[in-house]
Amino acid sequence: MIPIPPPNTRAHPYRGLSVQEVDFPLTEAAILAHLDGREVYRRTDFLALRSGTDTALVGVVKASLDPLFSPVVEARVLAGPDETAWVGSTETDVGNATALAAAADPAARVTVVLGRFEHVNFIWEPAPIPVRVTEVVPPHPPKLFAQAEQAVAYDEDLPPVELVLDAVDVHALAAAHPAQGYLLPCRGSVGSSGGTGLGAPVAFLDTRPAERGDWLMIGCERSLQFHRHFYGDEPERVDLCPRARAGGDGFTLTKCCLIERGLEVGDRTAVVPWGANLDEVREGLRKLLL
Repeated sequence: MIPIPPPNTRAHPYRGLSVQEVDFPLTEAAILAHLDGREVYRRTDFLALRSGTDTALVGVVKASLDPLFSPVVEARVLAGPDETAWVGSTETDVGNATALAAAADPAARVTVVLGRFEHVNFIWEPAPIPVRVTEVVPPHPPKLFAQAEQAVAYDEDLPPVELVLDAVDVHALAAAHPAQGYLLPCRGSVGSSGGTGLGAPVAFLDTRPAERGDWLMIGCERSLQFHRHFYGDEPERVDLCPRARAGGDGFTLTKCCLIERGLEVGDRTAVVPWGANLDEVREGLRKLLL
């Protein structure tokens, strides 16, 4: 028997869904009678039947996958018109699960979406998977979070994802650790403020200040290594490494400057390099979720 789909089910690829207009009320008996022995395309696993403004979702099994068209030997009405929404969303990429979930009608069990290029797909009981992205701010938005958004937006294999920013805020760290001066890894650490919002003079390690200052360093292990090389000692330091905050419940995507290429995947955590490219970020998400 065709099972009831689990949450987040969709046609993948979306050619597995066929949309057909019919001229009868979408009752279970009428749908099953209509499909009994009816030919469908060999790649069709689901049918969205439309009768006026009503929509029903049906799962089908074909007699064979070999010929181009094959008769239906089993069908199940997965959701009738009372549980199925039809949504027109011209900007939605229906091959992308996160985009489908965003377009879904929260009041419906299943939403069939007419999206970009007039392509159609459905999503069953959308339940996006939270992924915490632990990253340093400023800048806003932080780079890793923006990259994760890009990867989620184009990867058609990922399930629906809800990215949740877990910000390591440089300004908050400075406020919690008052000092006469601060040493930060680079100007990107303070964003457009240039450090004026920290309440004390700011120097930047990547400029290699000529003289060692009386500063509190807000930086990671790699920054500490640089300082040791430049000045021969280790300053008082507040650690801002995003990786140090990884762990806990759920999935986490973060980064670490001690990784120079590739990624490391542990228990529900993927760690990419500080200067990760989009492929590394995408692979981190895929390792967590697929």
